[in-house]
Amino acid sequence: MALNTAALDTRIKATVASTMYDMTRVNAKGYFDSEDSEEARYQKRAAMCAQRLEDIKNGEYKPGGGVVDPLPDDAPFFVKDYYDYYKTKRGYHERSLNSNSGWNVIGCESFLNQPILKYSNEIRSAVLIIHGEKAHSCYFSRDAYADMTKDSKYTDNKELMIIPGAVHTDLYDRKDIIPFEKITEFFNEYMK
Repeated sequence: MALNTAALDTRIKATVASTMYDMTRVNAKGYFDSEDSEEARYQKRAAMCAQRLEDIKNGEYKPGGGVVDPLPDDAPFFVKDYYDYYKTKRGYHERSLNSNSGWNVIGCESFLNQPILKYSNEIRSAVLIIHGEKAHSCYFSRDAYADMTKDSKYTDNKELMIIPGAVHTDLYDRKDIIPFEKITEFFNEYMK
């Protein structure tokens, strides 16, 4: 969202995206692009359209379910990572959607038809993208940076910073590895 806003709003001088997700990509193509087909997208659209009708009939949105609990032994790494944050004292909150009932089933429907980073290579302002090396989502930042700097005249003020050994949720709250000094330097340089 921050990169899309930087591409849209010419008043923005500097943007930092930390542990970013390309929500349009993951919804349209699945994790690691594993559902990247017209048929898979059609099935997702059909399911969400059917759910929208049910929501109207019921007068409320159906929640999609938060992070799974109890955690299955065979859960993928990223589910374990989310569990370690959203289901423990570290990140649990009674009003957190990820800690509890989850986002609405149809909440990401609009993301299925849009590549939100389409014009990121036209961002003229400064951008710093930060991601954990071991994060399941790191490919979003790596690819966004590559797309942002590919065939662009505006690359001198763009940077991708990968934090060694960090997982997705580490950059939420691990004050010992969040690069506060780098973020401060970045904003001090480009917010003049």
